[in-house]
Amino acid sequence: MRTAYTADQIRAAEHVLMAGLPPGTLMQRAAAGLAAACAGLLGRVYGSRVVLLVGSGDNGGDALYAGERLARRGARVEAILAGSKAHEAGLAALLRAGGRVAGPGALTRADLIMDGMVGIGVSGALREPYAALAEEANAARAPVVAVDVPSGVDASTGRVRGAAVRALVTVTMGAIKTGLLVDPGAGHAGRVELVDIGLGPCLPDPDVAALTGGDVEDLLPHPGQESDKYRRGVLGVLAGSDLYTGAAVLAVGGALRAGAGMVRYAGPAAPVAQVRAAWPEAVITTLDRPTVEDVGRVQAWVLGPGLGTGDWAHELAAQVLGTGLPVLVDADGLTVVARDRSLLRRTAPTLITPHAGELARLIRAERADIEAARLEHARAAAAELGVTVLLKGSTTVVAEESRPVRVNPTGTSWLATGGTGDVLSGVAGALLAQGLGVYDAGSCAAYLHGLAGRLAADGAPLTAADVATAVPAAIRAVTAGGEKAGGA
Repeated sequence: MRTAYTADQIRAAEHVLMAGLPPGTLMQRAAAGLAAACAGLLGRVYGSRVVLLVGSGDNGGDALYAGERLARRGARVEAILAGSKAHEAGLAALLRAGGRVAGPGALTRADLIMDGMVGIGVSGALREPYAALAEEANAARAPVVAVDVPSGVDASTGRVRGAAVRALVTVTMGAIKTGLLVDPGAGHAGRVELVDIGLGPCLPDPDVAALTGGDVEDLLPHPGQESDKYRRGVLGVLAGSDLYTGAAVLAVGGALRAGAGMVRYAGPAAPVAQVRAAWPEAVITTLDRPTVEDVGRVQAWVLGPGLGTGDWAHELAAQVLGTGLPVLVDADGLTVVARDRSLLRRTAPTLITPHAGELARLIRAERADIEAARLEHARAAAAELGVTVLLKGSTTVVAEESRPVRVNPTGTSWLATGGTGDVLSGVAGALLAQGLGVYDAGSCAAYLHGLAGRLAADGAPLTAADVATAVPAAIRAVTAGGEKAGGA
């Protein structure tokens, strides 16, 4: 599992570690790892041109000492001093090694740019000349390596409030910063490489975590020799309407593909006909009135995709949420509970799977604010509503009160198409029915759903049905490849 920490957590850990080390030890460890990462990108260090963007803080010192190491290996290293001052010892070391100070024009000659302008303590918009230098670095042809965090990205939240460096690689020191895993910061960070400077024993519990393929493999339920369809989990799905028949087909398909032993689908006649044609494996109940008493025994429910938002849907929601079973609420179900939040006052496990607009209605917030601060609002919603929140989007996060937020690493923009959320609901519901808790079920479902999207797309547009079809391949990739699955 990849863990990440806020700027305050990192600084506190560094303070503890530095108390027992000679001065400058951590900076030299960071510089060594940074120089090695840059050398790996360059391939041939001797004769290459490296330009450092240097601020006045410790990140600037890291960059200068890394530049010194590259200069001693024959690189032509130039430093653009963005701040009013620079780390004196680091600058002196660079100059002794043959490096020099240059102006912004050096960026056009670079083979590699190292961004050491600001560090983890800066959370607001970049001031000048930092902002202009960030834009120039982004426009240059050379790859950019960010030191610890790209300048302009809030290390604790991933927020970007103006110009920000877009790095090919971010070399982060001691521990991953939360803002490197959450958009929009994650989109600026590129590939994140961690340099071990000995901080591990000094770190507290993480702020956020990201599952690896190996973690998902360990959490996924596997049928044993004594398994039958009932022991493998029976999921009830309430989805679809005369207007949205496809939502039911996709949710049931996601559940079946994710390994539910049985899916009991209940809905009106129109979606019933579609589900029966697409998935003869499903056990189907036609609802002539809004009641679930004849559906049969289930271990968990999926409520909401395409269900409608009128009195019919409200009555079904009240019945299902009135049980003691785990319930996943999605799509139209979220609109229903946003109008009547008393439905969520239950002691049984509840997983809601909103996008930013749906969460905005639930917690009476602005969609733009949620998209700008996903972690903050997912945490707040989990605490306020007493549920587990899977907030979908460019970075999908799973929040549960008193636990680290889990950030999904497998998402792809190809999933931004109609119906993929219905598939996700089915996958997560199947995992709930098989016995996973809501926190683990939401996290694993997001991982598998994202990986299935990558496999289905393969660089080209996809449909939601393609994602459902690819779910077994995603499970095989995880169980066969562990941490390599999905590149996470």
